[in-house]
Amino acid sequence: LPHPLTRLLQFSPLGTYLILWEPYAVRPGETGLPNLNIYKGEEHVAQYFQKKQDHWCPQWTDDELVCARNVTNEIHFFEGGCPGSSPSSRLQQENLTSYSLSPGPPPYHIAVHIKGTKGAPSSVQLYRYPRVSGSGAVIANRSFYKADTVQLKWNTRGNGVLVLTTTDVDKTGASYYGEQALYYLSVKGDGNMVPLDKKGPVYCVEWSPSNNEFCVVYGFMPSKAALFNSKCDMIYDFGITHRNTAVFNPQGNILCLAGFGNLRGNMEFWDINNRKCISKAQASDSTTVGWCPDGVHVVTATTAPRLREGNGFKIWHFSGVLLQESITPPKNELWGVEWKPVPSGTFPIPDPLGPPVSSPLELVTTTSKPKPQAYVPPALRGKTQPSKEDSDSSGEVSKSKRKRDAQKRARQQQSGHDSKSGTESLKQQSQQEALATAQYILKGEENTRSSGGGEKEKRLKILRKKLKQIETLKQQQIEGKKLEANQVEKLKMEESILQEISQLEL
Repeated sequence: LPHPLTRLLQFSPLGTYLILWEPYAVRPGETGLPNLNIYKGEEHVAQYFQKKQDHWCPQWTDDELVCARNVTNEIHFFEGGCPGSSPSSRLQQENLTSYSLSPGPPPYHIAVHIKGTKGAPSSVQLYRYPRVSGSGAVIANRSFYKADTVQLKWNTRGNGVLVLTTTDVDKTGASYYGEQALYYLSVKGDGNMVPLDKKGPVYCVEWSPSNNEFCVVYGFMPSKAALFNSKCDMIYDFGITHRNTAVFNPQGNILCLAGFGNLRGNMEFWDINNRKCISKAQASDSTTVGWCPDGVHVVTATTAPRLREGNGFKIWHFSGVLLQESITPPKNELWGVEWKPVPSGTFPIPDPLGPPVSSPLELVTTTSKPKPQAYVPPALRGKTQPSKEDSDSSGEVSKSKRKRDAQKRARQQQSGHDSKSGTESLKQQSQQEALATAQYILKGEENTRSSGGGEKEKRLKILRKKLKQIETLKQQQIEGKKLEANQVEKLKMEESILQEISQLEL
């Protein structure tokens, strides 16, 4: 398809349509082109201007008989599945920011978010298609005073929706990401707040495709994952660990709990019916995950713009076996990976307790994984880097140079001596002085032990400590080290210290 700048893509529920989105850009003096394109096979069926990335993709009902698209303060509905220039009906609301079509068979329902204004709360309203305007069109309504943004999650039957509300700022200061709450709203008009017993953000909310129950991952790290029913009662606790993702397979009998993004990529596969952990695996650096329609295989991917290095995807079996890995070539980026949808019921329900997979499936030919390379700062990239052998040899050279410099300094310190014998005599003198100092110290320790303490012994202890420091400085001077001015002054005090020690020991 002739859209090389495509950043996002998605299939319609039955795979009939392919939707492509690319960033909207206009050159000076030119008119911008539509950046949202819809294809049916190779046929280009529709195009629109969609400047914002938020809520960019049109939505279809599961049978693809109705399509909806968000326009400023309006939702346009197209019957027959194929979007066109003239909508069949419109839903108009001031400050309408987002919407969601219910899955399942008719009657179809629509949930819309109306953002609150100053002094007025936000709200979520439910409609039953095709009645989307006029008196009595709203079949359920819930107001929220703390809801700058919302996420809408329908159950598979299309008769209940979860509403995750988020504020931009948490006024209590408990969370950097704002304050969140989770509510359940039914098409009958009733609803409840979901009680979350661990403080912190809500990372993921996911309905089970087969049962009227949902999984929530919430709370400060390490987070908690739990299973709730439609009455908002907790029915199972998966425990506390580092997770932020929950995804059911299409058949609803296997749940994948994982920690992606800035977490280590640990995955757990759970048998929902028996409440048992099947397997564990690790998909490091993954940014996205998705189940294959067969309910057996999972794809994890490292994609841009979240990560621009090491892009690629992996295909797993729910038993934890890695079946396939594809690495994106260097200097290329992977922006998305999607399974093509198939009609519901195409694949049988998988057996979570079946035999494990022992051999990989040969799905596609992939590039071999390159060896990990050492990190190179951006300023040095593209330049010739020294090899390990060169680095080792340069280290040895620098070590030898330091040794030669030290020897040169030592010779300069000893340049005042006329011959080798003078140097030897200086060494002998230093050894004699060190021996005498040791004798003084030993004698002083014996006197201290016998006298039992006092001011005299304290003074002797201080003087001997100074004398020991002087001996250390003299040894450093012999080795060629240049002394500081205060250290030279301390050497001149040696004679007076020895005299004071002699007087105190009398």
